[in-house]
Amino acid sequence: MPVLRRLLICVWLMPGIISHAFGQTMRGDLIDVSEAFQRLDPVYFVPARVEAFDPAAGQGQLRWERYQRQPSLSFNKIDRPLVRASSTEFPATEYDRDPVLPFTIEPVSPRTVRLRFLTRAVAPDDTPSLMLVGPVPRDRSWRVQQTDSLITWTSPAGYQIRLYRDPWRIAFYDPAGRLLTRTMTLDEPATFAFDRVPFCYIRRSEDLSHWTAATFELAYDEKIFGTGESFTRFDKRGQKIIAFLRDGMGVQGRRMYKPIPFFLSSRGYGVFVHTSTPVTFDFGHTFDQFNTIYTGDETLDLFFFFGTPKQILSEYTALTGRSPVPPLWSFGLWMSRITYNSEQQVREVAARLRRYRIPADVIHLDTGWFETDWRNDYQFSTTRFTDPARMIADLKAQGFHISLWQLPYFSSKNRLYSEIVEKGLHVRSENGRWPFEDAVLDFSNPEAVVWYQEKLAGLLRMGVGAIKVDFGEDVPVHGLYASGRTGWYEHNLYPLRYNRAAAEITTQITGEHIIWARSAWAGSQRYPLHWGGDAENTNAAMAATLRGGLSFGLSGFTYWSHDVGGFVSTPSVDLYRRWLAFGVFTSHTRCHGAPPREPWAYGEAFVDDFRRIVEVKYRLMPYIYAQAVRSSAEGHPMMRPLFFEFPDDPTSWLIDDQYFFGEALLVAPLFETGSTGRRVYLPPGTWIDYQTGRVYEGGRWHEIEAGPVPIIVLVRDHTVLPHIALAQSTMEMNWSRLELQVFSTDGAPARGWVALPGEAAHELQVLPGPDGPVLQEDPLEGRVQWHLQLRTPRR
Repeated sequence: MPVLRRLLICVWLMPGIISHAFGQTMRGDLIDVSEAFQRLDPVYFVPARVEAFDPAAGQGQLRWERYQRQPSLSFNKIDRPLVRASSTEFPATEYDRDPVLPFTIEPVSPRTVRLRFLTRAVAPDDTPSLMLVGPVPRDRSWRVQQTDSLITWTSPAGYQIRLYRDPWRIAFYDPAGRLLTRTMTLDEPATFAFDRVPFCYIRRSEDLSHWTAATFELAYDEKIFGTGESFTRFDKRGQKIIAFLRDGMGVQGRRMYKPIPFFLSSRGYGVFVHTSTPVTFDFGHTFDQFNTIYTGDETLDLFFFFGTPKQILSEYTALTGRSPVPPLWSFGLWMSRITYNSEQQVREVAARLRRYRIPADVIHLDTGWFETDWRNDYQFSTTRFTDPARMIADLKAQGFHISLWQLPYFSSKNRLYSEIVEKGLHVRSENGRWPFEDAVLDFSNPEAVVWYQEKLAGLLRMGVGAIKVDFGEDVPVHGLYASGRTGWYEHNLYPLRYNRAAAEITTQITGEHIIWARSAWAGSQRYPLHWGGDAENTNAAMAATLRGGLSFGLSGFTYWSHDVGGFVSTPSVDLYRRWLAFGVFTSHTRCHGAPPREPWAYGEAFVDDFRRIVEVKYRLMPYIYAQAVRSSAEGHPMMRPLFFEFPDDPTSWLIDDQYFFGEALLVAPLFETGSTGRRVYLPPGTWIDYQTGRVYEGGRWHEIEAGPVPIIVLVRDHTVLPHIALAQSTMEMNWSRLELQVFSTDGAPARGWVALPGEAAHELQVLPGPDGPVLQEDPLEGRVQWHLQLRTPRR
């Protein structure tokens, strides 16, 4: 029997073993393009020397030498080193062993340069890109010098690019002459490691497509950040990041709702990989000195940016776009759960929020506003919503906006399915006609966009304030799209098309820039805003959520939110309280997830705590709104890591559980159950506790206790924070009377910013006076009555 049992187990396991051995994948598996570069069958081409280059045009010809992997036996192991290879094509007259192919180096601005390497003998493709806001400019201010062996570009900002002709190399230097990074080819450095991949491209045997690998040097202490809403360790050094859209199914894995093919380095540069194909970043994961960028694209298109983190993000978003400022009401509290499913429920929640004096601006209806839960047909249930238009109007008069959930997938039971298929508005399967299973709207089809926007327009005209643009991560990779491309190029691009379609019709109908989206790709920041997906209800998930938000902000996104308390199940009172405090110091605050989420369901004491925490955000609304206006203008995140404000402080580059909310507030959430304080690192300078007034010296760690609100918030010395009188919604706020709270330990001048709704930001400067602080100049003279208050620090 034991032998028979073992035999049965082997038979049962065999399909899985065979499946794994032969690379069978399931729908939704991540696509790691780096794996193809370790196989024996592709042909490898490694850049060798520049055959010609015209610096004025920025165009040249590069020779690529042919290699192959060859199994090698030594000391009881098989390695796979790259060795020079002979041509194997027939007829030999039609194919080059070592092809000579075009490449370009084009300055874009004094801090940006574009590198393109073509793997076919064709001209660069300059057709408009959905990821870019317009044509890429050409900057003529770089000075060019050349010799027989070297071409050097020097920018007005002092940055330098050096192109070595033979052997081919490209190196980047800062104004002080320090090497930032350089390309790494086959023999650099001398090593026995065989699995590292040099700068190269491969010709795949499966389909003869060309994939690229761009390898650059990593300094021994270099740190890497960005790549989208990545929930893994904040510093990506040593990690392999797969930039491929996938429902994250939580916030503690490597799958991402919002991968962005962009990163920035602590060395003072950033890189945008301009493609929508799958991208894999190997940040020293395989070989510590190598930063290898793998793409499934036949053209390698890279933008390099130079400067501080602030300068790099401003350069990147100048190309890919910046977030417009969402409406003021969106910065208020969003009350939600999965799900409110009747008019009675919605009206009751609104009434209780007002009865308990909890400020709120939005009530979100998730999957239950249709006749059948989850079956999106863009129509309110007629049995549970007697008069939705009247309900929306009544709630708006009380200061509430309505947000509605929907998704772009339609099952065959949906009444819209047959219409979508008959009109050909869906992504087609490989048979060229039918959907794979659900009908997925094809947003590369202009007719599908019009159809979709007409559905949303009816709801927006009814008075709906925002559309939740859910899902969009898992559209078919092998599908056929109206753009003429397959999902290989359209899968990652899908959320950008989806975000744009919903955002543009919302702006057209309401005049406001607002969606609530889960998926994103490079360029989606032009359509705010996005939230962090289905977090688990744990301390670890709360910390991972913060890491994801910080990484997302460093990828060009100004606005971001998350499900306060976590999504999957009901949070404990302790977790909900601490997470809510974190949530109000995020640009947008939504309580959402498995019910109950309404504070009164957790007891009277929690209602008081909940109200106290939310009131902090409503009082700070002038600061928050001014920081939003400034951040949008520069392409900066509202929630930013410490090094964004203190790039010259080495310790600030190590912190991933604290952040700045705007430029003046340093925030440290509480991540441990039952905690009332924590260890906090303060950058150089003097800091004042927002709640207690206690003063701390920076450049060191402190043990700090939280105040009545369970979070630690410190203010930079010499800061002016504008406040407004408490209101139950932003609609009721009186912007003609503002309070300026002055945080200063020595009476020196203090500065801050203020912006009235819909207007630009103005700088404020407060000087000491004999009778108290005095506003030096009134940028809003006659429009605002100021009340100045000196917040007395406590040593």
